[in-house]
Amino acid sequence: MQNRNNIAVVIPYYNASKHIVAVLNKLPDLVTKVYIIDDCSTQLFPELALQAFKNVEYIKSDLNLGVGGATKLGFKKAITEGMTIVVKVDADDQMDTSYIKDLVTPLIENKAGYAKGNRFRDFKALRQMPFVRKMGNLGLSFLTKAATGYWNNFDPTNGFFAIKVDLLKQLDFKSISNRYYFETSLIAQLYFQDAIIKDVSMPAIYGDETSSMTVWKMPFIFLPKLINTFIKRIVKSYFLYDFNISSIYILIGTPLFTFGVFYGVYNWWYYSSQSIFAPTGTIMLVTLTIIIGFQLLLQAVHYDITKAPKAN
Repeated sequence: MQNRNNIAVVIPYYNASKHIVAVLNKLPDLVTKVYIIDDCSTQLFPELALQAFKNVEYIKSDLNLGVGGATKLGFKKAITEGMTIVVKVDADDQMDTSYIKDLVTPLIENKAGYAKGNRFRDFKALRQMPFVRKMGNLGLSFLTKAATGYWNNFDPTNGFFAIKVDLLKQLDFKSISNRYYFETSLIAQLYFQDAIIKDVSMPAIYGDETSSMTVWKMPFIFLPKLINTFIKRIVKSYFLYDFNISSIYILIGTPLFTFGVFYGVYNWWYYSSQSIFAPTGTIMLVTLTIIIGFQLLLQAVHYDITKAPKAN
């Protein structure tokens, strides 16, 4: 592929002195420039890394910004220096940088504004993924689909991605998380730009680096943020920026379903404590409100899925 674009790679660096040189050595020639953002690493940065690629700029952050904050710092540099595409690569050598060409191609061809890795299309590699991580990623991916509105994309937390700089300029960086929620919050911002996201199949690579994010912490960290992202998206998409048939489904279906569930639970508790059967009318009221409310919400979900940004 002939490179007529300024393609930058942003590498958030933290305690990866054993791997950073290897990462830079493996970068393809189509990369124009590399920004290494040292996020207050406690390990000494190897000077050899600055000669490992043709055009490397090392930036030392004064504060520990987190992986998202460090990446955003690299984004700003790429915007300032007139880059066309930015690729985010981790410093731990767990990303196969030979796939950079596959990531940037749909952007160069204007088929997408954002391209990311998808580890779940490679069944051979998927079998090698640790079971707990596999289940966690599957569950998290589904919840992220609902929260961000990108129902057609999978493995949304994959940190190996490419994005157009013109698209970056339209984003509110303050609304993008500095730490573990970085990729999800970035995708959530892309939704309101109607950006097309392209999934690129690639294998998962697990080296000797251990994640600082333990599995049991993930639900407590991500779930509240996902709920907040979901509510904000629904309010903006269906009540502030637009009002359509799905808005009516939500307005009617939510109170009906909520009333049916809570009224049903209350009556179940009340009549059970009295050891008597609930009146037929009460049972019918609970049943109908739950069924009708659920059907309306199901229609709203269906509409939301069809509304997901996708290529024409």
